[in-house]
Amino acid sequence: MSGAAMTATRKRRVAWRLPPVWVRRCLIAPFVVLLALVWLPSSVWWGILVAGVVAWAFPGRLRLFRVIFMVGLYLLWDAMALVWMFGLWVASGFGWKVRSPRFQREHYKLAGVMLRSLFRAAKWILRLEIDISDFNVDEVAVGRPLIVVSRHAGPGDSFIIVESLITRFKREPAIVLKDTLQWDPAVDVLLNRVPTRFVAPRSARKKGAPSGALSVGKLAEGMDPEDALLIFPEGANATPKRRSKRIAALRSSGHNALADRAEAMPHVMPPHAGGVLAAMNARPDAAVMMVAHTGLEKLSTVRDVWRELPVDKKITLRGWTTLPEDIPHGRAAREEWLYDWWERIDDWIETQQPPVSEAAAKAATKASPGGAP
Repeated sequence: MSGAAMTATRKRRVAWRLPPVWVRRCLIAPFVVLLALVWLPSSVWWGILVAGVVAWAFPGRLRLFRVIFMVGLYLLWDAMALVWMFGLWVASGFGWKVRSPRFQREHYKLAGVMLRSLFRAAKWILRLEIDISDFNVDEVAVGRPLIVVSRHAGPGDSFIIVESLITRFKREPAIVLKDTLQWDPAVDVLLNRVPTRFVAPRSARKKGAPSGALSVGKLAEGMDPEDALLIFPEGANATPKRRSKRIAALRSSGHNALADRAEAMPHVMPPHAGGVLAAMNARPDAAVMMVAHTGLEKLSTVRDVWRELPVDKKITLRGWTTLPEDIPHGRAAREEWLYDWWERIDDWIETQQPPVSEAAAKAATKASPGGAP
């Protein structure tokens, strides 16, 4: 890479680096609140409402109307959450007791209400169906902390799982997420007031900062019996490019057996075991739930979402819970156990794929390099 190209890459990285806390709290969050509740005229909000009604009432894709409605809704959703949390901050003694158990419960209650309202609107305008009938958290884990280990594919999967944990199972989730999610003001404020670890890439991590696995272990140590720790060991939404890079990294580090297993799992990325194992070591009394979901895999980029609008998707969640006495001991055995589960998740996703018609199969064969002319 030329010097100019390297300089441009560094500039892009700096431009997208997360701003300091004071910028996010004093500039970005107030800007969102003022934009949504003060500066935008009522005519704009009437237009957003009309766009939503038109998108829902008329057949066809009407992408632009759906986007206008969802962007306006999300802006208002963010602003209302920020106002609510400002009130909690004042009530806590201007932040004095904002991280006390009482106010943490209030923040989880807020999260449940906001996520539930967001999903209702998404189901209405995007025609989403969410099936969680096979996602029973407390089937065998009543009265004990829970480590929830989920695949990561498509936008909003973390929101869906968190909403289920809070509203359906009355759990208080501690969450491990990418630090860039703090660009969203409401997510930033809320999750920095409840147990959360934002994981930064190693290249962007401050000198002396704890590793991601160590942070996850510390988070797990603080869990109560009614809590749940949510972690995504793939680290990012699964895409073919990321999957190929992850497999290549396994081979370059000498983990050829794991790379071979990863290549045989087309629907998932090889998991990073460090955070999961750290959580299990920190809380040996916790049950572990493996979570698979399908329905959002094709929505990896903004272009994908635009192409698929209206989404018209059925999102299906499936969970399998293992009690601690059934989990093997030792790092190597647990890493194998994690890969065994990832293979099972991959197999389950395969069973959820829509059947391919004979005509589509023939077209795909002809289009492939080795296909018939």
